[in-house]
Amino acid sequence: MLNSTFRRAQGRRAQDRRAQDRRAQGPLSMILAAALSALAGAASANDLIVRYDQSQLLRLPRAISQVIIGNPSIADASVQGTNLIVVTGKTFGVTNIIALDKQGNVIQDQRVIVQRDDVRMVNLHKGSQRQSFTCAPHCTPTITIGDDKEFFETISGHAQRKTQFSASESDAGGGGGGQ
Repeated sequence: MLNSTFRRAQGRRAQDRRAQDRRAQGPLSMILAAALSALAGAASANDLIVRYDQSQLLRLPRAISQVIIGNPSIADASVQGTNLIVVTGKTFGVTNIIALDKQGNVIQDQRVIVQRDDVRMVNLHKGSQRQSFTCAPHCTPTITIGDDKEFFETISGHAQRKTQFSASESDAGGGGGGQ
C-alpha cells in the first residue's frame, strides 16, 4: 500500500514537472518565434536601405526606360540620366523598385526598406506623446511620422511657411525681398 502511494506521488510530481517545463517553454518559444520573425524581416544584402526623408542613388548596368515603385507612399524614384535612379524615403516601411529597359525586360527588381536615421535623432517622450529632434550638433525639431499630433502640425506648419517664403523670394529675384 505504501509502495503504490509512493509511486502515485512520484507520478504526480513528474506530471507537475512536465507541466512546469511546458509553462517555462511558453515564454521561451514566444521569444524564439519573435527572434526568428525579426530575422525574417531583417534587411538582406540585396535590399536598398533608404533613410526616411533622405535619398539614395541606384546605378544600373544599362539604360532605364521605366521605373515602378510598389508603394509610392513609402518611397519615390526619379530617373537621372540613362542608368541612374534617385530613390527617396517618404515614410517608414518596405516596398520594391522595378527598373525596365525599352523592351520591357527587368533590369532590376529590388526590395526597398525605408528606415529611420537614428544616428543624429533624439526623441523626447512626454507620457505617450513623442517629439523628434535632429541633433547635429544643436537639436532642432523635425517632422517625423508618429510624433505627437500637435507638435507634428506645428513643425510642419513652420516648414510650409518657410518653403512658401523661400519660393516667393526666388520668384522675386532672390534679392532679399525683391522690392
